[in-house]
Amino acid sequence: MITKETKEAISRLVPESHILYDEPLKKHTTFQVGGNSDCLIFVEKEKELADLCKYLDSENIPRFLIGNGSNLLVSDEGFDGVILETRRLFSDIKVEGETIIAKAGALMSKIGSVALENELTGFEFAAGIPGTIGGGVVMNAGAYGGELKDVITSVRVLTKEGEFMEIPCEDMGFGYRTSVVRKKDYIVTEVKIKLSKGNKEEIKATMEDLKERRKSKQPLEFPSAGSTFKRPEGYFAGKLIEDTGLRGYTVGGAMVSEKHCGFVINKGDASASDIDRLIKDVGERVKETFGVTLEPEVIRLGKF
Repeated sequence: MITKETKEAISRLVPESHILYDEPLKKHTTFQVGGNSDCLIFVEKEKELADLCKYLDSENIPRFLIGNGSNLLVSDEGFDGVILETRRLFSDIKVEGETIIAKAGALMSKIGSVALENELTGFEFAAGIPGTIGGGVVMNAGAYGGELKDVITSVRVLTKEGEFMEIPCEDMGFGYRTSVVRKKDYIVTEVKIKLSKGNKEEIKATMEDLKERRKSKQPLEFPSAGSTFKRPEGYFAGKLIEDTGLRGYTVGGAMVSEKHCGFVINKGDASASDIDRLIKDVGERVKETFGVTLEPEVIRLGKF
């Protein structure tokens, strides 16, 4: 519960127009499900982010940072605390030679467009990933043979102690769906991406090709959180799920996509509990059938 004193303190740190109370989080996630947050704040500046984190932590008020909400399942009960959202206002992108400097809330699709406009190649693989660069860094997002670690030179973060630091790529601890940011609970504020000069038409052609491949193989017409499970070593999650006979399996309004079994989709009327139950059912069935443990990529927020 957000008290009157808390509201007054928050309003001293950020403009009133950037604060929403009792905000439905289904409006801020790609699954389009979930209850309300006590408070949601659109963060615009690094200082705001640092000051908010310091205040909320000092008052033991739960907080959670989101970008595009593209890898997140919020419970039907919502979130008792404050959501800090970066995508809308903390998303500037600038180009310096062959380097793109992007704030954490910049969409990877937008960075791809900026790279194309400036005839810079190397980011094509990430241009179709439905998330922000900050969220992408946390999990070292990748697709079509590329990973963010391949193009990042450094990452600026806010530490749990409230300090800002710039971490070179070689110290980021990038691995499959992980990084030092995830392990140490840092917050990404800015990312430097090193690309190289290329041919604009060739860059565009590659991006269009990858876009068509996504469109033909992934259920982009339905709300989802992208690929639902991490890739188990030596296997493909989608293939295991398909071979278990779960293509099209439903729980309420949630369904294993018939187009790509690695995706759990919201058919339009799913609840968060429907999606959560389906994910658990799939994991149990695959474990029983093949002895393989599927680990969800999707982060759960709230009570399930």
